[in-house]
Amino acid sequence: MTKTPRVLLIDDNPADVSLIGEASAGGKYQTKFQNFTDGEKAISHLRTIGQNAEAAKPDLVILDLNLPRMNGKNVLAFLKTDRELRGIPVVVFSSSQSHWEISHCYELGANCYVRKTGDLDGFVSAIRSIEEFWFGTASLPEEG
Repeated sequence: MTKTPRVLLIDDNPADVSLIGEASAGGKYQTKFQNFTDGEKAISHLRTIGQNAEAAKPDLVILDLNLPRMNGKNVLAFLKTDRELRGIPVVVFSSSQSHWEISHCYELGANCYVRKTGDLDGFVSAIRSIEEFWFGTASLPEEG
């Protein structure tokens, strides 16, 4: 990927949001993050993008499951059923280790499920691995 990657981060935990930004800043991609702290605000923003052909879609969505007002599974379901937005890859980044929850996220259309680890090194490694795969290895659709 030659352009600056745009990531829509949907996570309400300020510590996690800060750590994600720090982990990314120390990596090789100059990722630009836009953060929403609840599912309804994220959906409202995404609807605006879906209805406006001139608006820049994010290259990737990183989504936590435990969100106020609208949980991450509902956000995921919206993204993957909306004709204009379903092509945006969604990485669920959650602390849940529930096999049922992981399976359900994939059934809803998640492109990847990554568990948040409890240790700093593991957390940083997970974020950098997400960036490396999605912006260094995978081929993403281009706008236009």
